[in-house]
Amino acid sequence: MIALVIALAVIAVAFFWIMGTYNGLVGARNVLKNAFSQIDVQLKRRYDLIPNLVETAKGYMKHEAGTLEAVIAARNQASAARTAVAANPADETAMNSLKSAEGALMSSLGRMNVVMEAYPDLKANQNMMQLTEELTSTENKISFARQAYNDAVMTYNNKREMFPSSVIAGMFNFSAAQPFEITNTVERENVKVAF
Repeated sequence: MIALVIALAVIAVAFFWIMGTYNGLVGARNVLKNAFSQIDVQLKRRYDLIPNLVETAKGYMKHEAGTLEAVIAARNQASAARTAVAANPADETAMNSLKSAEGALMSSLGRMNVVMEAYPDLKANQNMMQLTEELTSTENKISFARQAYNDAVMTYNNKREMFPSSVIAGMFNFSAAQPFEITNTVERENVKVAF
């Protein structure tokens, strides 16, 4: 009888340990998803600002349609990639796609900035100045949200990889999350949005 009670106690302790570890992993994964949703909000705001920026510039930059179209195409690609990552922030392929799309978007915005230097009236336009200020503010918010997301990725991956929770993570297929880091050295430079 004592052996049965001891066996049941060991089974109960093991069950509660597994349940607690599993719930801790789920909690860390949910924090990760929430952290990405904060980036998602700011990226959507940026993507919503870009068409207004392009539309304002269009009247001044009649001969630069290719540049403006490239910005919109890059924005659309980045928006689609953002949607894929929002569905599962731990998906490495989707995160890499978003990183690449964001790099292309920042590159096309940089080209637009260079072209706009030739249009002083555009730089002085009240709508353009307001949109530029909003875009700068949004870029700062994206930076802070990205930092919080990367912290959540580190916490989640630590829980997932450390023994003994790594055993539970493996049993229940908790995949590694990818940080939202800058891989292109050109992207590490400050974005100049002073049109």
